[in-house]
Amino acid sequence: MRIAIIGAAGRDFHNFIMLYRDDPSIEVVAFTAAQIPGIDGRRFPAELAGPRYPDGIPIVPESDLENLVEKESIQRVIFAYSDVSIEHVAGLAARCNAAGADFVLPGSRTMARSRKPVLGVGAVRTGCGKSQTTRYLLDLLGERGVKAVGIRHPMPYGDLTAQVVQRFATWDDLVEHRCTIEEREEYEPYIERGRVVYAGVDYPKILREAEQEADIILWDGGNNDLPLIRPDFHIVLMDPHRPGHTRGYYPSEAQVRMANLILIAKSGTAPPEAVEAEKALARQLAPEARIIAVNSRMTVMSLDESDLAGKRVVCVEDGPTTTHGGMPYGAAILVARRAGAIIVDPRPFFEGELKTTYAKYPDLGPLIPAMGYSKKQKSDLEATLRSIPADYILSGTPIDLARLIDPGKPILRVRYDLEELDTEESLGSVLDEWFASLDS
Repeated sequence: MRIAIIGAAGRDFHNFIMLYRDDPSIEVVAFTAAQIPGIDGRRFPAELAGPRYPDGIPIVPESDLENLVEKESIQRVIFAYSDVSIEHVAGLAARCNAAGADFVLPGSRTMARSRKPVLGVGAVRTGCGKSQTTRYLLDLLGERGVKAVGIRHPMPYGDLTAQVVQRFATWDDLVEHRCTIEEREEYEPYIERGRVVYAGVDYPKILREAEQEADIILWDGGNNDLPLIRPDFHIVLMDPHRPGHTRGYYPSEAQVRMANLILIAKSGTAPPEAVEAEKALARQLAPEARIIAVNSRMTVMSLDESDLAGKRVVCVEDGPTTTHGGMPYGAAILVARRAGAIIVDPRPFFEGELKTTYAKYPDLGPLIPAMGYSKKQKSDLEATLRSIPADYILSGTPIDLARLIDPGKPILRVRYDLEELDTEESLGSVLDEWFASLDS
């Protein structure tokens, strides 16, 4: 059977390795690329594709899907990316079916099995607060003397042959692996805590490496994708700032239905009725799961927040959250509003590829997404920030942006951390129960 895999440089490669690379009845003719700029036009390398693919596998634009199906006599198309609307997935299915191919959504058989216990973290959309939840869990596990090693959802945007297995434990590792801003947003919190996180392309190999130095594996999910490693206990975040998105995005509902614990994230800044609506939806979809509302505590580093009153600020937010995640604001904007700062609209000042990003996501709010998939994007980000008349840059991305660019004005990091509510069950007690079940 001749198939194509629709992807975005991550889940697609994983599905190929798990399901199709060694299956002699399947020929993978091509990958298609979406979401991430600069992915199409390359090839999945022969070194990773295996002996059945001595020339590697081409990666073509998703826009060429119908031509690909017809020209290459594709019989089946595999969907393999995430955080897109149900309408988007159905539209792709219609395109494939009309062109003559089946459309397939692989499920749990794509999950690698670990020899160690696996604690999973996922969400119904990108930007729900997975990063702060992961940081909080790392601290809870450390307090209990448990050595957790993270495995992060793939972001292999560079030389794939050099990214088969990546281990991040020091700042130098980030430089050695030429990490993008998006990658740094996910890896830096581990390094700051003296912890280790793995990522890359070949997740069965990554898992075997991580198991050698872990008491438990912490699966750190990306977007709203299903885990690539099968979790023994799965935590899923729902977002009351985007109520109902569980039912409108793929594979959000599957995440909730497989959850052992559901966190209603950022509850302190969301309307109470939205929090209750998300709790009700969680109870409907996952009646056996525990449900806990949590908050995000936002603070400004290196400056008293009151000093921002009346100051002109430009807000930089997490890229994926505000682009394909659809959030019109992030932590920096929320803090700026709370402090009484004047938010300067940066969109008229966008340079280079930021203009392209804005054209693709015209509903972007008065903020700059921290786009940095390439040197050009980082250069455009720096040039844009330099041109904006502002007193401060408020950075709502988890990384230290000053390590990467010099925008010619002070960068103030907005830190956001998971905060438990006194009225809710504690996460520590839930973890302790899970640990006890492992020992029994």
